[in-house]
Amino acid sequence: MPNIQFCKRCLYTTAHPLGLTLDEEGICSGCRIHEEKDMLDWAERWSMLEALVKPYRNQNGKNYDCIIPVTGAQDSYYIVHLVKERLGLNPLLVTYNKYFNTPLGIRNLANLRIRFNCDILYQNVNPISVKKITRSTLRQFGSIYWPILAGQTVFPVQTAVRYRIPLIIWGAHQGIEQVGMFSHEHEVEMTRRYRKDHDLMGHEADDLLSIFDTLKEEDIWQYRYPDDHDLNAVGVRGIYLGNYVRWDQKAQHEQMIMKYNYHSSSFTRTFDSYDYVDCFNYMSLHDQLKLYKHGFSKVTDHASREIRHGRLTREEGLALVRHHEKSPVEYAQLFMDWLGLTQRSLQFIMDQHRNPRFWNQPEFGQWEFNGWSVHHYSNSYEHQGNCPLPDIFEVNDKLEYDRDAKYITIGRGWP
Repeated sequence: MPNIQFCKRCLYTTAHPLGLTLDEEGICSGCRIHEEKDMLDWAERWSMLEALVKPYRNQNGKNYDCIIPVTGAQDSYYIVHLVKERLGLNPLLVTYNKYFNTPLGIRNLANLRIRFNCDILYQNVNPISVKKITRSTLRQFGSIYWPILAGQTVFPVQTAVRYRIPLIIWGAHQGIEQVGMFSHEHEVEMTRRYRKDHDLMGHEADDLLSIFDTLKEEDIWQYRYPDDHDLNAVGVRGIYLGNYVRWDQKAQHEQMIMKYNYHSSSFTRTFDSYDYVDCFNYMSLHDQLKLYKHGFSKVTDHASREIRHGRLTREEGLALVRHHEKSPVEYAQLFMDWLGLTQRSLQFIMDQHRNPRFWNQPEFGQWEFNGWSVHHYSNSYEHQGNCPLPDIFEVNDKLEYDRDAKYITIGRGWP
């Protein structure tokens, strides 16, 4: 892999799709920005957050104070906890139906709404359009997750405009947490540009319309970002709590398990049992496509994060990556049944998106992996058996929860 350099601290390289730089000591920008977590005065930054949200408190009780995008996983519980219990705001929760919902995710989402006593809006886009878009984005740029990323990032903004609620509160900024794109002190906010360039892989909804495709106006209009006039009329802004709170996903999830009964599940392709338990496909087909396109998968993100927090050594993290990243993909048949694909046709499409920088094809139908983990210089830590390290993440449930493994289109609530 020419022109790729490895960070000497974590497992990231200069080939990271978000962009990453190394300093003269060989330490990446993500690790350097992570150092701020042990340097900043977080009590002072919390006071800054309190001052920031104060003007948005609704004094007459006729509207919500803010909007919080939520799912049945990730940082949703911790965000709502901070906003409602510590800041004392009255949020409107909004969620986008991804159609790949797990029973466990629906359980977690209902439990979130009940525990915090919040109102919630669900966005359900016509499933026929969602399937058409998924076929198109899978074929064009190797993503089954584009409509989900688009919906999760645009529905909160559309709701802010529609209900005239200016403040949207997100969790951590991916560009800060992974690659140090900004400092916490820059206090960056949500932008249309970041969403398009990174979340949506450079493609807005209207870019999907083409004479070479079957997508029509009626399929994509719900994924359009509001125009600047509407945004400015309401004064919409989106802030990231990670700029004001020392973000530590593992510690936060464990607090939410204890305090609010959040449920977790194990995965074959990573050791983190807290993230993405709401989706059958994120740590399955979506993760495999990431490995095909970028030469690394989500377990590298998880391991690098844990290395930075000091809970793993670099050698331990690398062993975990090598153990998990090519593990079998679970629940693929659910996706094929949902979209009407055969195993052969799905694999053919996915193979078209293998990056030749990371994959060799010595013979037709045979592939050799040449990704990040293969070229890491460290080979001193070799795992033994099925579990390379002692369990460091709590598993208290399974994705299927109390039923068979099937997509749940709309969750009616729990219990």
